Amino acid sequence: MKLSINKSRSLWWAISGAIILAGIISMVVSWQNPDIKAPLRPSLDFVGGTRLQFERDCAKPGNCDRPIDINVVREVAKAQGLGDSSIQIVADKNTGAENGILIRTKTLDREQRTNLQNALSEKIGAFDGQKNQFDTVGPTLGGELFRSGVIALIVSFAGIIIYLSFRFQLDYAVFAVVALFHDILITVGIFSIFGLVFGTEVDSLFIVALLTITGFSVNDTVVIYDRIRETLKINPNEAIGDIVDDAVNQTLTRSINTTFTTLLTLFAIFLFGGETLKNFALALIIGFIAGAYSSIFIASTLLTLWRERTDKSPPLVNAESIDTSSGN
Repeated sequence: MKLSINKSRSLWWAISGAIILAGIISMVVSWQNPDIKAPLRPSLDFVGGTRLQFERDCAKPGNCDRPIDINVVREVAKAQGLGDSSIQIVADKNTGAENGILIRTKTLDREQRTNLQNALSEKIGAFDGQKNQFDTVGPTLGGELFRSGVIALIVSFAGIIIYLSFRFQLDYAVFAVVALFHDILITVGIFSIFGLVFGTEVDSLFIVALLTITGFSVNDTVVIYDRIRETLKINPNEAIGDIVDDAVNQTLTRSINTTFTTLLTLFAIFLFGGETLKNFALALIIGFIAGAYSSIFIASTLLTLWRERTDKSPPLVNAESIDTSSGN
């Protein structure tokens, strides 16, 4: 069965537009959220500070009988001079019970951490010392990581434009980069939604994931563009819509198989790779799916629309009509 990509291109664009719009709305809401104050929920890698995770010791009788009241935790943090901290209730990995607290705040020394822990223990119950976690990152390092990541993305986009302009033509390069922005926006938007709903944070590995997504996506797009260019050389008078549909159908099996086999590995990392790699794998899963979609349904259809509007030749004039007009 032949897939007519361009026949339903408005549908493909509408699907992408709806997902991107939802992500943008989520980023705006996140920016206004006092606990986040950014389009994505940043980890300590970017903002610096101290992250503390406490978990109640349910082995002690009555220690976990009552659920943790987040308002009580906020009051304790405010009394400690940490009123602007980001506070979340977290679930135990084994039981699923919400007996933990995750606090992200300004950089604290050892005495301040101890005072906060003791004050919280008095209000909500004793903590299990074996499960408590403390991490501290300086704000300077966080800022440098963010700047380095943004610069790396900009340089990669510029390199892709230059390469594709020489390999193909400028319009190919432009629409390939539009498809890359599509993939990045979808990945970032979905992570913004996850940050609001599930408290998912982005760290330095998230930037690595975005760079990996750009490489994977442009590779798929280049395969389709290469087939389009070859067909144009053989049949220069064929309609561009038909050429693009044929190119997509000829490469469709390869694109699906490549994406599917890669996703199998990523799902394995997501499920069994541990907490450190979980969000990294999730970002790649979202980005690779978006990349395969954009290569097939976005980059190719945008190129078709552009060529249809720019490659129109003026109507040919019949030779007989020329003779007649000259005779009059």
